[in-house]
Amino acid sequence: MRKVAVLGATGSIGGNAADVLAANRDRYSVHTLAAKDNIDELCRQTALLSPQQVITASAEKYPQLAAKIGSRAVTGFGMEAMIEAVQQPDVDIVLCAIIGTGGILPVLAALEAGKTVALASKEVLVLAGELVMKAAARSGAIVPVDSEHSGVFQCLAGRRRDEIAKVWLTASGGPFRTWEKERIERAALSDALAHPTWSMGRKITIDSASMMNKALELVEARYLFGLEPEQLDVIINPQSIIHALVELTDGSMLAQMSAPDMRLAIAYGLSYPERLEKPGSKMDLAKLAELKFFAPDRNKFPSLEFAEHALRSGGTMPAVMNAANEVAVERFCNGEIEFGGIWRIVGKVMENTVSEPQTSLEQVLAADAEARAKARECR
Repeated sequence: MRKVAVLGATGSIGGNAADVLAANRDRYSVHTLAAKDNIDELCRQTALLSPQQVITASAEKYPQLAAKIGSRAVTGFGMEAMIEAVQQPDVDIVLCAIIGTGGILPVLAALEAGKTVALASKEVLVLAGELVMKAAARSGAIVPVDSEHSGVFQCLAGRRRDEIAKVWLTASGGPFRTWEKERIERAALSDALAHPTWSMGRKITIDSASMMNKALELVEARYLFGLEPEQLDVIINPQSIIHALVELTDGSMLAQMSAPDMRLAIAYGLSYPERLEKPGSKMDLAKLAELKFFAPDRNKFPSLEFAEHALRSGGTMPAVMNAANEVAVERFCNGEIEFGGIWRIVGKVMENTVSEPQTSLEQVLAADAEARAKARECR
């Protein structure tokens, strides 16, 4: 029986994780559920999973949480409570699904305590990939939970690094794959949220529409798998059936295929190196009508150019890219800018920032804060 702490429990990843954990009670028990401020969903999952502890990030919402949970679990609030929870001796796995960069401190704390981190928060590695992977090398371990990185992880199992020519991350193409550039730039929020294959939270859905999600994943893949920028690329698979491709030096290609169900990647992140019998949807090849592939249009989706610049620059530039994007997406959601303004803001902030080598978390967070300030001022 392995004990799990789930950070970001009420988002789309957290909800799917609750399904996996509930279906495998003979393998897992839940130590901690932590989320921002969705108290009703935290209470629902508490009833489902019987955690020892429930945490909200919101001091304002804490009295409501404590009253509703009562004596069913210990309650707490704030970042310190989350950090303390992931370091508990009886916690084996920390599933981090916190949106944005808010998971960096708990992830580092969990790694320092020797825990396995099932990582769904790609922004953690984009913000401070060098620092996080060094911490993982000293103690603890990281198992990817993103569907694409889980696919790469599975394809690379048992392979020597000198066999790897290129790793391809697949993308659905999002809702704007067939739109003209001018129409994309004027797209409404409802258009950006109409993803054709995946059901996700608002931020990641918008990132998928802009392909910034794939830009972040390219950076994450470099750190996770120790790859060079020229070993990474993106291919469009609208069916979202193939999640990753690995091209070997002799021209052979390995593919990881599964139904577009996040429970599969979550289950493998929790169970690695074993596999669960009840993770999620099965795929029926006989019903699979076709598999199509397209090269991404970098003119329509400049996010991939931003990723290449961030990969070449290294250091703090990926953190700058991510921070500018987070602010730009927020401004788009608030109606301050058009959809195309997301790319203009990210491009301007990156162009006007000098990358520095990653030396400390404080330095990376300072670069993040400076980029956010620039992004808020962009017109």
